[in-house]
Amino acid sequence: MRRVKTYLETKAVGLTGGIGSGQSTVGEIFSRFGCKIINLDLKAKQLIDRDRTIQNEIRKEFGASVFMGNSVLNRRILGEIVFNSEQKLQSLNRIVHPRLVPLVVEEMEAARFSRKYPIVILDAALIFELNFEQMFDLVIVVYSDQNTRIERIRKRDQLSRGEVITRLKSQIPLEEKKHWADIVIENNGTREELQKETERVFKKISDDIPVQRRIRIE
Repeated sequence: MRRVKTYLETKAVGLTGGIGSGQSTVGEIFSRFGCKIINLDLKAKQLIDRDRTIQNEIRKEFGASVFMGNSVLNRRILGEIVFNSEQKLQSLNRIVHPRLVPLVVEEMEAARFSRKYPIVILDAALIFELNFEQMFDLVIVVYSDQNTRIERIRKRDQLSRGEVITRLKSQIPLEEKKHWADIVIENNGTREELQKETERVFKKISDDIPVQRRIRIE
């Protein structure tokens, strides 16, 4: 026998920030508290890797050089193209998003109706850029100052400072997103401080979620 929780309500939360802000780290911490995390970037990569139609459209738009072999996307080369051209970035979004968004919405709704999770979280850097904010009960922005973000990205992705700044400019400034957020999580300190702040936020937004407890015989 084991005790099982059923959540009579599930909140939908948008988790955003920007490249290098640490939003996916916050998502990992939320997952330890029993939340369902859906990572938009990961879903996009998986979709491109398996959908030949999308691959063909990307190849037609950006050239064969963005692929290694027949179907393996060279994300570094594609990133150099789209982060240096707003038009090219929009072209990529027009190819991928019409197929991606319905899949993500379907997964979010399935998770909500399963009653297994107190919170379903979409981890996506572009929530405000794509006007997704109306999909959620609330939006959390993970905020870090620009110099901290630049150094994180340089170490993680082996990019020059100029390349990082170009990528930062492709997104809405974090200072603006911070003003639009329902909740802001600051991430300019240690991992331990981020853990404590994320736990505080989780308790704040999950405290009023009704729970039904029952015994399951196995």
